[in-house]
Amino acid sequence: MDRTNGSTQGHFILLGFSDRPHLERVLFVVILVAYLLTLVGNSTIILVSRLDPRLHTPMYFFLTHLSFLDLSFTTSSIPQLLHNLSSRNKTISYVGCVVQLFLFLGLGGVECLLLAVMAYDRFVAVCKPLHYMTIMHPQLCLGLVSVAWGCGMANSLIMSPMTLLLPRCGHNKVDHFLCEMPALIRLACISTAAVEGIAFILAVGIVLSPLVFILVSYGHIVRAVFRIQSSSGRHRIFNTCGSHLTVVSLFYGNIIYMYMQPGHSSSQDQGKFLTLFYNIVTPLLNPLIYTLRNKEVKGALRRLLWEQLEEQT
Repeated sequence: MDRTNGSTQGHFILLGFSDRPHLERVLFVVILVAYLLTLVGNSTIILVSRLDPRLHTPMYFFLTHLSFLDLSFTTSSIPQLLHNLSSRNKTISYVGCVVQLFLFLGLGGVECLLLAVMAYDRFVAVCKPLHYMTIMHPQLCLGLVSVAWGCGMANSLIMSPMTLLLPRCGHNKVDHFLCEMPALIRLACISTAAVEGIAFILAVGIVLSPLVFILVSYGHIVRAVFRIQSSSGRHRIFNTCGSHLTVVSLFYGNIIYMYMQPGHSSSQDQGKFLTLFYNIVTPLLNPLIYTLRNKEVKGALRRLLWEQLEEQT
């Protein structure tokens, strides 16, 4: 059999949920509503954090980047999914597939590292409150975010070509709703053990190492909390850190399952729904869990709305 990549000059077919046409109609409505809410929620966080001077702190600087990541992540795949759900045409161009895979891997890696950076920010705020602004100065914050973006995209630059250059022997039907690494690996007509091994090694650095750092940081935070005598102080810390831990749990619970088990080892149907949850539900919930429940953000929203009303009157 010819082991050339016949689809490199053409297109891929994203099968998605095409074997369940009734489910496609329901998913279209649910995903469209969730996507619009995701756009509104994360855009609101970015605007409020930028416009209100009281939110010009390291914590909200990182939250702004998280919201931007969520916007970029969902937009890289959800519009294509909505098109496929509402149409009989399930194709995506080769270039479109390349871009989608690169962004999916890259932005996912950036978010892993950014969540670790945010855990460090909370560690400094709780364990070294008197030195917080000295340690978390703007140059360090910018540097940490730059490292997260650089490492995440570098990981994608390695994994995307390796995945796309696997011989597929003309196979171009992707049993997924997006160009995702495990689904593309399953198209290969040669052994993919080497690629899966490299993916696992990179995942240890991009996925598991930040998670270990987060857990260690929160171990120190818990010890510091138990030394605080004030119940209100404990409640404030648990409120902020609890939100971050919830986001970490939602994010890592999905990405570890998908990223650490590439190729044939994961159930295809299960992988689709996990990816859907990771792609739309987590970015939708992040503003609600992490920010919109925050009193500072609620106060900033009220002030901005009040200013707008005063300008109109």
